[in-house]
Amino acid sequence: MVPSIPVSVDLVVLTVRNQALSALVWRRDNPPFLRRWSLSGGFIQLDEDLPAAAHRILAERAGLPGAPVHLEQLQTYGYPDRDPRQRVLSVAYLGLAPDLPASEKAHMSWQPVDSLQVMAFDHRRIMHDGVERARAKLEYTSLGAAFCPPEFTVADLRRVYEIVWGRVLDPRNFHRKVTKAEGFLVETGATTTRDGGRPAKLFRRGPAELLHPPMLRSLKE
Repeated sequence: MVPSIPVSVDLVVLTVRNQALSALVWRRDNPPFLRRWSLSGGFIQLDEDLPAAAHRILAERAGLPGAPVHLEQLQTYGYPDRDPRQRVLSVAYLGLAPDLPASEKAHMSWQPVDSLQVMAFDHRRIMHDGVERARAKLEYTSLGAAFCPPEFTVADLRRVYEIVWGRVLDPRNFHRKVTKAEGFLVETGATTTRDGGRPAKLFRRGPAELLHPPMLRSLKE
């Protein structure tokens, strides 16, 4: 007899909020793991595929319908003891988002990743994998701009890289690299003085998906 194993979808939704890399989590109000932080998740329905389930859970469970969130499949988790109630297979998705308003769903909130040391189930491990994927993505793709509003300065983008990578970057070298990367940034023609000082150019995310050359963390600034 072929065993029947439920399949869930869990979301690691990350943003840069209050100068910290933060995850959208909710406080469990039922056992097991009562009162612990948990990722947004739910079981896949019989009539939907995995991407559809991820977008449904983002809208219904996470409370972010229509939000500009980049979603991609992260990893599958299937070891037998990950849920004490029954065997459950989880397909995790990584979401990257600009600073969004707090979800109106009960118990949901943005929490700094570094503060989430103890979580329900294996969600700390899943979140850690999501954070590492995000850090790697910033090296060779244009997804760093997914953390920014539609229009942003190079300094805004640099702060994203510094917060996600957890390191200080040289402003001039960073400016040179991101503006020379083909198709990464597109000038809007507008400027802003919101940070004080001289007017800074505003950019939007360009058409490039991969960065040429990449922004390698291992390289010295």
